[in-house]
Amino acid sequence: MGKSAVILIGGVLLFAADASAADEPQLDITPQQILAQPTSEREAPARDEATEGLQVRPRRPGLVLESTLGVLGFAGNFRHVAPPAYWVRGQIGYEFTRGVMVYVDGEAGWTDTSESLEEADTLPVVLWGFGGGLRGTVHASERIAVYLQGEIGALAADVKHDELTVLGFRNAESINPSAGARIGIEWYQMDRHLALALSGGARYAEGFARVVGPTDLPLMWDAGLSLRYTF
Repeated sequence: MGKSAVILIGGVLLFAADASAADEPQLDITPQQILAQPTSEREAPARDEATEGLQVRPRRPGLVLESTLGVLGFAGNFRHVAPPAYWVRGQIGYEFTRGVMVYVDGEAGWTDTSESLEEADTLPVVLWGFGGGLRGTVHASERIAVYLQGEIGALAADVKHDELTVLGFRNAESINPSAGARIGIEWYQMDRHLALALSGGARYAEGFARVVGPTDLPLMWDAGLSLRYTF
């Protein structure tokens, strides 16, 4: 009796398993058929919405703040008075488009009279100025751009005891006009607000011409590394 009951229960379980398998839908498709389907019909992978949103955020024109650290040098006779100066420059501008910006700027530099005087008589010289101009930018790619800007402004030097007057550069101690141009290359960061730039420029600074002796051409040059932030 016990043996017959076991056989009967086993037969019932096998019958139930066969019936359940028969009710399940059969997928008559092979891996080769899946690969042969058009790409549009395949299941798309899940998207990382945070990363996608960061990549598509546009770089918009707007208010631009730029600071520069570098060196300011002298190409006229003033180079025989002072060595190249430590130089800082701040600029604030507004981009009407990604290629056109107007701006105003201020600058300062620190040097001394060590090129013309003995060490014991050397005096510090503080340079300061301001101006404004127009910048045009050409984008080589989404993250690399080249710019050229022209500017006009004013520049002066501050030194004790009217030392520059004694050395023949009387006009340098009062504010006088200057004009020049600058070229630079910008590297835009993943953060759409930030960019780094390397630039160099030249200018004519009228007040730094020697007032005695042969004719002087008061040229200056500068080079610096800039950090730019677009609001």
